[in-house]
Amino acid sequence: MRIALAGAGAFGEKHLDGLKNIDGVTVTSIIGRELEATKKVAEKYGIGHVTTDLNETLARDDVDAVILCTPTQMHAEQAIACMNAGKHVEVEIPLADSWADAQAVLAKQQETGLVCMVGHTRRFNPSHQFVHNRIQAGEFNVQQMDVQTYFFRRKNINAKGEPRSWTDHLLWHHAAHTVDLFAYQAGRIVAAHAMQGPIHPELGIAMDMSIQLKSETGAICTLSLSFNNDGPLGTFFRYIGDTDTYIARYDDLVNGKEEPIDLAGVAISNNGIELQDREFISAIREGREPNSSVAKVFDCYRVLGELETQLAG
Repeated sequence: MRIALAGAGAFGEKHLDGLKNIDGVTVTSIIGRELEATKKVAEKYGIGHVTTDLNETLARDDVDAVILCTPTQMHAEQAIACMNAGKHVEVEIPLADSWADAQAVLAKQQETGLVCMVGHTRRFNPSHQFVHNRIQAGEFNVQQMDVQTYFFRRKNINAKGEPRSWTDHLLWHHAAHTVDLFAYQAGRIVAAHAMQGPIHPELGIAMDMSIQLKSETGAICTLSLSFNNDGPLGTFFRYIGDTDTYIARYDDLVNGKEEPIDLAGVAISNNGIELQDREFISAIREGREPNSSVAKVFDCYRVLGELETQLAG
């Protein structure tokens, strides 16, 4: 399997680290915004072809599939371009930053029949998979999820503290993780409400947001998001169920008493990004729809579109 990676930033390197662990996978091309910086990443990972032009890579015959770790605003257009070129594509979250663009990507996937998968990593983290397996076995039902997504970001920088060429967004990017995960664990979302704080004068986005969700099963979710929180940073998920309480922190899981839960055997790896990429590769090889295909996560973007309309009103 020959993979191209578009976006050589902080998250792109996480994918490259994961791909190294998957048998039969070679990264044959890397695309970045700045040529010299991209060349350094290519040298680090032994990638032969470097460019700043995605179309140049899409024209190559040594690329079977593309992973997009590019700015949010480019995701939909680039995903469609990849499928038009006959390439399978994994789009980092979010799929798009509008409901209309999400619909366009799904339409293209249905037209081409290619694998189009979205990087909803929470579906793959062993912590959330453990909970999901218990739900599927009828041993646990979510009554409430309480989620906090917190960063301290007053400037346009990425996870490595480097300047970013685009502006991140609490709703379309960070809320997408929880909106999809809640539906994955508790059923289709039937009610959603949102409020946001003041718009940052330079970044042009709300720095604080609160979202409330209800699923078809009656479960509820409260999501708090902030770019103003000065630690601890990251996303913390509390599952309150009919039989247990769980707290998930990315790939780690504890019960309500903060006692660690052994996740050995839940998945082949404890790295959610690697597991996400393994699913992408396996779906292509096996000719099947992956978990977090554009169709499976599509309803998340319907909800985000509704929330955006609420906030604009």
